[in-house]
Amino acid sequence: MRTPSTSARLALVLLTLALSSGCSFKATLDQTLDTTSNVSGTTSSVHSWVSEDGLVKPEYKALALITASRDNMEQNIAAGSGEYLTAVGTLLGVPETDRADFGAAIQRHYAKDWPGSHAAPEQWLAQLHETAQSYRLSH
Repeated sequence: MRTPSTSARLALVLLTLALSSGCSFKATLDQTLDTTSNVSGTTSSVHSWVSEDGLVKPEYKALALITASRDNMEQNIAAGSGEYLTAVGTLLGVPETDRADFGAAIQRHYAKDWPGSHAAPEQWLAQLHETAQSYRLSH
């Protein structure tokens, strides 16, 4: 398995900081999300993801992370661990003590019935959310 490059790790750190710290990157995010919407054919308004202040709304942070880092996210999902999978697990409310089990469960889904790399990010999020649900309910 290929590990993420230093630039990929830096991008993850910057994205995580931006999503959690309140940094505004509305123009870049709008462009990325508009492009993704055009490619994936999603009908939801990309602009509904972003608040008036230019911040990603909390309910869209996991989807924004998946959208912005699909290749790296897919590698982490296939491996059952990694920075991107940890970040999305955190955003979905998986307790830190359960993240290794969450990663293993996602890896099993990937091997059996993952939506595929051409599926809309919302389909990936649905699978991740469904798996995360059992870990949130157990605490």
